[in-house]
Amino acid sequence: MSSPSVLLIIPPLTQLNTPYPSTAYLTGFLWSHGYCTHQADVGIEMVLALFSQSGLTRVFNELRSKPINDLPGEARQMLSLARVYEETIDPIIRFLQGQDPTLASRICQGGFLPQGPRFSTHEKELREHQGANFSHNQTDQAKHLATLYLEDIADLVQATIAPHFALNRYAESLAMHANSYDILAEALTQPMSLTDEWMLKAMWEHISRHQPSVVGFSVPFPGNLYGALRMGQQLRARRRDIKVVLGGGYVNTELRRLRDPRLFEVLDFVTLDDGERPFLCLLEYLQGKRREIDLCRTFLRSGEVVVWHNGAQEPDVPQTEIGTPTYEGLNLDQYISVLDTLNPMHRLWSDGHWNKLIVAHGCYWKQCTFCDVGLDYISRYEVAPGDLLVDRIETLIIETGKRGFHFVDEAAPPVGLKHLAFSILERGVTISWWGNVRFEPAFSFDLCRLLAASGCIALSAGLEAACDRLLDLVKKGITVDQTVRVLQACREAGILVHAYLMYGLPSETLGETLESLERVRQLFVHELIQSAFWHRFTTTAHSPIGLNPEAYGLQLVGPAFEGFAENDVIHEDGLASIPPWVGEGLRAALWHYKEGLELKRDVREWFPEQTPKPKVPRTWVKRILESGPKENHSRMDHKLVWIGGQPDVERGKGEQYRIILPNRTMDEEVKLKQGQAEWFLNLIERATPVHQPKGHRYPVFKEVRAGYPFGGPKGFDTWWQSVSAQKAKAIGLLLV
Repeated sequence: MSSPSVLLIIPPLTQLNTPYPSTAYLTGFLWSHGYCTHQADVGIEMVLALFSQSGLTRVFNELRSKPINDLPGEARQMLSLARVYEETIDPIIRFLQGQDPTLASRICQGGFLPQGPRFSTHEKELREHQGANFSHNQTDQAKHLATLYLEDIADLVQATIAPHFALNRYAESLAMHANSYDILAEALTQPMSLTDEWMLKAMWEHISRHQPSVVGFSVPFPGNLYGALRMGQQLRARRRDIKVVLGGGYVNTELRRLRDPRLFEVLDFVTLDDGERPFLCLLEYLQGKRREIDLCRTFLRSGEVVVWHNGAQEPDVPQTEIGTPTYEGLNLDQYISVLDTLNPMHRLWSDGHWNKLIVAHGCYWKQCTFCDVGLDYISRYEVAPGDLLVDRIETLIIETGKRGFHFVDEAAPPVGLKHLAFSILERGVTISWWGNVRFEPAFSFDLCRLLAASGCIALSAGLEAACDRLLDLVKKGITVDQTVRVLQACREAGILVHAYLMYGLPSETLGETLESLERVRQLFVHELIQSAFWHRFTTTAHSPIGLNPEAYGLQLVGPAFEGFAENDVIHEDGLASIPPWVGEGLRAALWHYKEGLELKRDVREWFPEQTPKPKVPRTWVKRILESGPKENHSRMDHKLVWIGGQPDVERGKGEQYRIILPNRTMDEEVKLKQGQAEWFLNLIERATPVHQPKGHRYPVFKEVRAGYPFGGPKGFDTWWQSVSAQKAKAIGLLLV
C-alpha cells in the first residue's frame, strides 16, 4: 500500500458551538509526519441539514404522512405553523452563527418566532421570578429565545421521526451500560431515520472529496458511538477498500476488554488511549512497514476472535512532539452558539468558538478513589512547557482568527498554569481562557490575580462533596474551608467558577447531602461560584472504588460483562442509601441558584419528603470570609511579579520621590526616599514580565529579602508590611 490518506471524523454529536479537539490534535500530528490527513465534523453538518428550510420541509412532510391522531398535541400545533418554521429557520441559524446580529431586535420584540412548549416553560419561569438576575443584553436574550426555538424543533424530531436525536448527543442511550453489543447490533439493522440519512450524506461527500484509504472515527462520549458504527457499517457495505478505525475517550474507557467480534463487521481496528502512537503504527502496518504483532494498543479480528496487539517498542508521543492542533477543514463559521441559560459561567460550554489545548496530559493528583486513576488519560502525567503552549496559542490565533482558549485538562496543575501565565504576559499575547483545575490551596490570591492578568476568565473544578468526611473518604485532598479560600481568591480576581458535585457517595447519609446543599447555597449567596452541576455517584470499573468495592461498603450487582463495554457498574451501598427523589431536588435547587433565585430558601424545601435539618451554620461562609485572607509566605522561593503599569516618578523636595503606580482600573501614590525609591523601582522593573530567549528571571522572594539594602531581612519584613508595600500589592505586586 502506498502512503495512506486519512479522513478523521467526529460523529454526531458533541457541541454545536465549537469542534471537539480530538481530530484537530491528531490531524496536526499526522501532518507533521507527512501523512495526507483531512478532518470533518459530521455532527454539525447533520444538525445544519435539519435546521434549514429544506430540512424542516422534509420533517413536516414526513409528519403529514402519519395519521394525525398518532401525533402528540404539541407536534400537531407545530405542524400547523410549519410554514412559519420553514420561513424563520435560515435567518435564525445565520443569527446564531454570528452572521446577522441585527436580527436580535426583531427576535426580542416578539411575534417573529413561533413559540412551542419550551417557550411556555420559559414564560412561566419569568412570571414566577420577576426581578431575577436574567441578562438584559438584547443579543443574549435573542440567543436564548432562538435556542428555545431550536429545542422545540429538536423535541419534535425526537418525539416523532428520529428518537435518537438530541442537540448534544445522538443515540446516547444505546451506548450507556452497553455491556453487551446486542442493543447496538439490533439498532444497526433498523431502517435509517431522517437524521441518519443526513449524517451519511455528509460523510459520503467527504469520502468523495478526499478519497481516503483510512477513516478514523473519534468517539469521545456515548452519544457519538451509534453514529460512528452506522457510518462504519455503510463504509464496509460500499467501500471495503477503506480501512475503518475507532478510537476516542469512550473507547479508551469502556472497551478495554473488548471481546465481541461482531463489532468488526462495521470496522477494522479499535485503538486505545492517546491516538498518536497507535495511529502512526497502524499506518505503518498498512504500508507493510510494520508487523501486525508490533501494533500499538490495537484490537482487530482474526477469524472469529478479537485479538489484541501491543508490541510496539516506541513510547507514547511526548507533549513537546504532538504538535499544534489544526482546525483546517472544519468550517468554524458553520458552528452555532446556543444559550439554554444566561448564566455567565454555564454559557461558556455552548457559546462561541473556543480553541482547545491542554496544559498537561493526565492528572498530577491521581488519588481520587472515584476516578479512573489507573488509566492512561489520568495516570500518565506530563506538562507542556509554557513557551511551547504560547507558540501553539499564537499559531491557532493566526489559523482561526479566534482568541478564546479552553484548556481541557483533567486538572490543570497550578505550577503549569503559572508558567503559562508568565509566558502569555512576557510575550504580550492577548487571549481569554478558561479551564479545569482542583480546588487546592495553591490557588492563592496572588496566583489567581496572575492568571486573570494573563486572560483567565473562568475555572471549573470538582468539589464532589461539600463535606469533609466524604472528601477525605474519596481522597480528594481538599477541605471545604480551603475551597472557600480558593473561591474567594477567584472572586477577588474576577474569575468565574463552576463546581462539579456528586451525591450518593459510598456511605453518604441524607443528612450529609443536605449539609452539602446548604454549603453550596452559601457559596452562591456570596457569589463564590456562579454555576454548578450535581450528578449521582456511579461506581466505575477502573476506579479504586470499583476495583475494591468492599473496602467502601459496596457490593457490585452488575451488569455482567458480555464482551463489549465495561465502565459504569451498578452497586448497592450497605452503609447508607440516598432516595431517588433527592437528585431532582438537588437539580431544582441548582437551577434556581444559577439564575440568582431562591437563595434564602431553606434547603429542605426542595425535597418532597421530610429531610433532616442541616447542621451547617447558615453563617459558615460568612465566618470564613470575615476572618480575612491568609497569606502564606513560608515558601521563600516564590517569585515577585509586577502586573501593574509603568510607574510614573516625580522628584519631590529633598530626597523625597513621588511614585504613581497604575493598573488598568486605578492608581496609587507611594512616597519614598531616594535610595528606597530607586530600589523599589528596580524591583518593579525586574519583576515585570519581559520575553527573553533564555527565559525571564523574576526576583525570588528570599533573595530580595536577604539582599534588602536598608536593614537586611528584618528591614525588608518591616517594609513588606508598610503602607507603600500594601499599595504596591493592591496595584499589582504579586508573590507567586
